[in-house]
Amino acid sequence: EENMSGKPWLSQYDTEVPFKLDYPDVCVHDLLSIVASATGNRVAIETGTRSVTYGELDENSTNLAAHLISLGVKPGDVVGICLSNSVEFVIAFFAILKSGGMVAAMNPAFPKRELHFQVAGTGMKVVITSGEMADGFYRIAEESHQITHLIVTGESGVSSQPQKVTMSSFEDVIHCVIKVSLPDIHPAQAAVVQFSGGTTGTPKAALGSHRNLVANTIQVVSWMPALERIDGPVVVTALPLYHIFALTTNCLVFTYVGGQNLLITNPRDMKAFVEELSRVKFTFITGVNTLYNGLMNTPGFDKLDFSSLKIALAGGMALQGAVSERWRKLTGRDICQGWGLTETSPVATANRPDETRFTGSIGYPLPSTEISIRDDDGNELGVGQVGEICVRGPQVMRGYWNRPEETEKVMLPGGWLRTGDIGRMDELGLSYIEDRKKDMIIVSGFNVYPNEIEGVVAKMPEVLEVAAVAQDDEKSGEVVALFVVKKDASLTKDQVIAFCKKELTGYKVPRAVYFRDELPKTNVGKILRRELRDGLKKPG
Repeated sequence: EENMSGKPWLSQYDTEVPFKLDYPDVCVHDLLSIVASATGNRVAIETGTRSVTYGELDENSTNLAAHLISLGVKPGDVVGICLSNSVEFVIAFFAILKSGGMVAAMNPAFPKRELHFQVAGTGMKVVITSGEMADGFYRIAEESHQITHLIVTGESGVSSQPQKVTMSSFEDVIHCVIKVSLPDIHPAQAAVVQFSGGTTGTPKAALGSHRNLVANTIQVVSWMPALERIDGPVVVTALPLYHIFALTTNCLVFTYVGGQNLLITNPRDMKAFVEELSRVKFTFITGVNTLYNGLMNTPGFDKLDFSSLKIALAGGMALQGAVSERWRKLTGRDICQGWGLTETSPVATANRPDETRFTGSIGYPLPSTEISIRDDDGNELGVGQVGEICVRGPQVMRGYWNRPEETEKVMLPGGWLRTGDIGRMDELGLSYIEDRKKDMIIVSGFNVYPNEIEGVVAKMPEVLEVAAVAQDDEKSGEVVALFVVKKDASLTKDQVIAFCKKELTGYKVPRAVYFRDELPKTNVGKILRRELRDGLKKPG
């Protein structure tokens, strides 16, 4: 029996959920091979226009892995993927791992400067990308003198090709058998070089090992036993696979249970997204608060069949009570809020999927995971005290790629990771995020947490989206400024402030309200408060 002292969350575990998990010491791509040999004819990925089975996915990724090895990719080399959600992304991901390489997944919407930074920062020589992006990578290749080979999906619109860069067709390569023996990879080896969101200055690349990803996959599955009880569950994957959230909770978790990934290739087209959902009975969906909010504001969503839906998982940003409540009314299911970060592969905590009340909590630590609230000196704090959330578990990264000094800043003795999130834990072991360190607003010495303000304003039926940030103020140092996207055009600043006065203590009430047509967001839909804050500091 596990010692409960200092770990109040353990008493909340379901009888089906073990305290400590045993993990098979295998590589990520072994999960695919195991499922393919057992149920090779089952559909693994569907995009609405095409589908592939587990057998085809395994075979195609093996052929591509052999091609990568023939190009000189050796264990430990970084290979880039710059693709949106597609069958090709998943094949490329497993192929790179089979070749012994490490996956560096890049956002296709990134400007050339950011892509160049990631290419240069990881030393990648081979990039798998789409035809329309090939030209951009050729230009990066000419500047960096580093990329030697592009593998391109679809038609390539390349005008001129640098002499030192060769190009091959993705379609040709995955159907071409090359006799090459695949290397033996140790599960301790890094599998992904995952750039963290980069919301604090220069993006850092977290090294996630095969063990980290396999452990987190099994942790998520064990936390949601319903997934293994369903034959061929279907997950809706609208979040980008180049982000660790969807990569683990959708791609890897559903590979492990032999489920089907329904890839939404363009989630911004909400009308087409809802049409896609009307064609399938889906079991599981992941999203961020803004995605769930967007779906519910799309005509036709309320007419969908939710009878098969077991779990909706939210992460990436705070889930708002108003969004949670409306989702329950429309679908009959709750949104289960989880939390984690790139550095934890990514899931560290989650609410129980059978919980039916919205608490605003990020939930309990997953099996084999510990949470500790620490002060600035690294000392453990008691129940209800606010400090930095620290995590220890098999999903915690090895460190940052080639950044030992950055790794040292976040790793505490004993394998604890400092997350940069400020929070507290209650007597049941539920954790609550008060905010990111950098987002805190300090009004006359009082700490104000943007999540709290946003949660209140989101309750207004006339508000579609909201973000709270600090605005400089001569008298109190900082005041709360709000950025609001209206759902009702008649909404005024005075109405917003009057609503806040009823709900919030004086120093938390916004002093300024700015209306916008849209709010800046990261590639996974997380609102960029920093960009809004910086905009307030610019003259004029």
